[in-house]
Amino acid sequence: MLKGSLKQIRHVTAVPRHEAKGLVADVYDRAGREFGILAPPLALHSPAPEALAACWVLLRETLLVDGRAGRAAKEAVATGVSQANECAYCVDVHRAKLQTLTGPDTAPLTAVTDWARRLTTAGGPPRPAPFPAEHAPELLATAVTFHYLNRMVRLFLPDSPVPDAAPRAGRGPALRIVARAMRPDTGTTVTAGASLGLLPAAPLPAALAWARPEPAVAGALARAVACVDASAEHWVPEPVRELLHAELAVSDGTPPGPSRAWLDPLTDRLAPDQRPAARLSLLLALAPYQITDADVTAFRAGRPGDRELVELAAWASLTAAVRAGSRFAAPLPDARPTRPAPAGG
Repeated sequence: MLKGSLKQIRHVTAVPRHEAKGLVADVYDRAGREFGILAPPLALHSPAPEALAACWVLLRETLLVDGRAGRAAKEAVATGVSQANECAYCVDVHRAKLQTLTGPDTAPLTAVTDWARRLTTAGGPPRPAPFPAEHAPELLATAVTFHYLNRMVRLFLPDSPVPDAAPRAGRGPALRIVARAMRPDTGTTVTAGASLGLLPAAPLPAALAWARPEPAVAGALARAVACVDASAEHWVPEPVRELLHAELAVSDGTPPGPSRAWLDPLTDRLAPDQRPAARLSLLLALAPYQITDADVTAFRAGRPGDRELVELAAWASLTAAVRAGSRFAAPLPDARPTRPAPAGG
């Protein structure tokens, strides 16, 4: 990324590469080899090592592994989902990466971007889907990953990886530098399933059953969800978790608002010390554009550590992403033998 990009991270302090140990060092090393950079959307998870590993497993197995769909189609999905979520940072990065893969003319994948942008809208995506049915598990999983990452980025990062002070004429070249850096080391093959061993095996959520034909993708989703849920269960109050699940269950994906009048009636029923976590989790899941610094300050008054903030944000964001994934309507592969499950490493 651009020099000093980790300093753009807000609210928490990322573990510097030279201070990383254990699981954090392992993920950083893998990211350097297989992604080419230590991207701020990944590094911001580092105060919570398990959340960092979950994010890496998701990102790697859905976006970076070529698989059946290919990296360009996945970048088109990442761009479309990020547009739908109005995550300007992710739109900048992944649109630039798409252009490095296709050249300036991204028209051949415009239909895929449009499909991804409309995945969770009331009318649903265009049908038939603009790709072969057997590509659906990989592309839907990429969409889940970016419904997650967009929410995390909206909280912890600015609107662009390019500093505001940069000259307007220099923004495009700077983004292209970032995009070109996002590639594996020479001679490195990003093999499906090689990251799964970072997290314990877990059952695939029923809401994401469409991923089952691709075992590495299904394994990444299952393990990441279980890991993030387990971290939240250690300390996020049960009433807060129940409230978020209840509200997501009745949401059709349309953001509430435009005001925040919807929020207080939901959280006022909770104990006062539970309300800051509830407010922040509901905002992340349902209306990340409405989050203010005051929401973070209120949460940190009772939970000052960086780890708790990352764990709460990861749980709320991934829970919302899984709910989005449960609403996906797209073709599934024709009946065929599934790939053998890869060994994790």
